[in-house]
Amino acid sequence: MGEKRLKKFEELMFRDDFMFGKVMEDSQLCREVLECLLHRTIGNLHELETQKEFRYTSEGKLIRLDVYNKDSNKAIYDTEMQNLNNKSIEWHQLPKRSRFYQGAIDIDYMNKGNSYKSLPECNILFLCTFDPFKKGYSQYTFHERCDENTQVLLEDGTSKIFYNCLYDGNDISDDLRILYEYINTGKPDNDLTKRIDKAVDNGRKNEVWRTQYMKEWVIIQDAIEEEREEKEKAQARAKSAEDRATKAEARVKELEAIIASMS
Repeated sequence: MGEKRLKKFEELMFRDDFMFGKVMEDSQLCREVLECLLHRTIGNLHELETQKEFRYTSEGKLIRLDVYNKDSNKAIYDTEMQNLNNKSIEWHQLPKRSRFYQGAIDIDYMNKGNSYKSLPECNILFLCTFDPFKKGYSQYTFHERCDENTQVLLEDGTSKIFYNCLYDGNDISDDLRILYEYINTGKPDNDLTKRIDKAVDNGRKNEVWRTQYMKEWVIIQDAIEEEREEKEKAQARAKSAEDRATKAEARVKELEAIIASMS
């Protein structure tokens, strides 16, 4: 992972995390993308944040959400762009990640002095450039249901949706099909994707974004190197402890042999 090549800024597409987040800072574009994905209208967006950070792990490590926002109906949307990046589908652990993100969002809401009774609707959306569950569906939508009677919904206000952008069936809306194709190929074919593509093209010329991209890469590489060093130190400590244990075991056997020879 540490040896992964830095993609040139001019090569970034909408499907790349950095460019995806930057383009989705446009609240109008973001809203239209969400409405296309959800097949319904939503309220006007506000509190739009890209790379929203939480610090709720015991080690104080960051949790980052790609695109977080609320609408005028107080519903929350977390939209994540997900590429395999030479890893397996299983490695990404998307179901557990969706659970983790949901928990982080709820805790953040509660920590602001709100009551659990007022927890808002929350939608976790993963835009996957692969089929996340290998079943061939255009999307996978999850709600809490009763095992004994699947018609009984828990109605806790949460949904987790995983979009298969590789889907090429004809049973989805033209707008969603075109959005999927644009995410995969970078070739726009309707008004929304053309406006997204224009934002991407303008973004590639944005020197502030370029600097931010380079800084983010350096931070990530530093974190990877730090983690590697910690792993190597832990391995060295484990090896040292193993060597001491082996020497102690050998000494015990030596002493036992001496005792045996004296009896």
